[in-house]
Amino acid sequence: MNLTFFVLLFFLISLGTLLLFILRYFRSKWKPTVFMALLFFLFLAVFFRNEIKYSLPIQKLMIVFNQWTHYSAADLKESVLLDAPLISQLPELPRGCEVTSLAMLLQSAGVAADKMVLAKEVKKNPAAYRVENGEIFFGDPENGFVGDMYSSSNPGLGVYHKPILELANRYLPKKMKALDLTGTDFEELKVHLSDGRPVWVIVNTSYDKLPDSAFQTWNTESGKIKVTYKEHSVLLTGYDGEYVYFNDPLTNQKNKKAPIDSFEKAWVQMGRQAITYLP
Repeated sequence: MNLTFFVLLFFLISLGTLLLFILRYFRSKWKPTVFMALLFFLFLAVFFRNEIKYSLPIQKLMIVFNQWTHYSAADLKESVLLDAPLISQLPELPRGCEVTSLAMLLQSAGVAADKMVLAKEVKKNPAAYRVENGEIFFGDPENGFVGDMYSSSNPGLGVYHKPILELANRYLPKKMKALDLTGTDFEELKVHLSDGRPVWVIVNTSYDKLPDSAFQTWNTESGKIKVTYKEHSVLLTGYDGEYVYFNDPLTNQKNKKAPIDSFEKAWVQMGRQAITYLP
C-alpha cells in the first residue's frame, strides 16, 4: 500500500466520522433525504477510489509531498547520465514502444519485467478502426492501447500514460510506487533524474515540435481528439546544458541524445506525459 492509499483512507474515515457526528448532533433537525445524500457521496468516494487515486490532483499532491520527503530542487545537478537497461521493441512489437520503455523503467527499479508480458497485460481499447464520410473513428489512447501492437500492417497507434501508470503500480513492490509526473514542468523530470531515477515519457519520433499537418482528428469514445502516428515513448536517462539523453526502444540506442529545447517542445506538445517511481 502506498501513501496515496493511506491519504484516501484517511479521507474516507474522516468523512465517515463527520457523517456520524452530523447524524448524532442533528438527528432531530435534518431530513432523512439529506443524510441519504451524504451516504451516497460516501459510496461514490469508495466506488471510484481508483479514479481518485490516479487523478491528476492527487498525483500532484504526491509530487509535492515527495519533494519534501525525498528530494529538493536544490539537489538538481548540472548534468546526469544514468545506466538504465536497454530493450528493443523490435521485431516483436513494432508499436510497443510504451510497454518496452516501461519494461526498462521497471528493470531500473530492480523489478523483473518482460516487454511481451507487459504487452499482453496493458489495458486495451476495444474500439475498431473505421472511416465514415471521410471521418476517422477509433479509440482514445488514454483509455487503453489502440489497435494492433504486434503488426504495423493493421490499424493501430499506441497508449498514453494512465494505463501505463496502472500497469507499473501492479509490478512495483509495496515499498515503492509509480509517480505520475504528467502535467508538470520539464524541470521536475530533471529532479528525478538527478536523484538517480529514469523517467518514462511520451514524445514523437522527430524529438521536436510537429507541424499541425502531422496530426489528424479522430472520433473516439471520449470525443474528438488530435493524434499523430509519430507518437513515441522513450526512457529518459539524463541531460546536460545542451542535450537530453534517453534509451530508444525503436532504434535500440542507449543514451541517445537530442537537443533539450527541441525535445521539451515535443514532450509538451504530446501532453507532458511522464512517469517515474519512488523508493
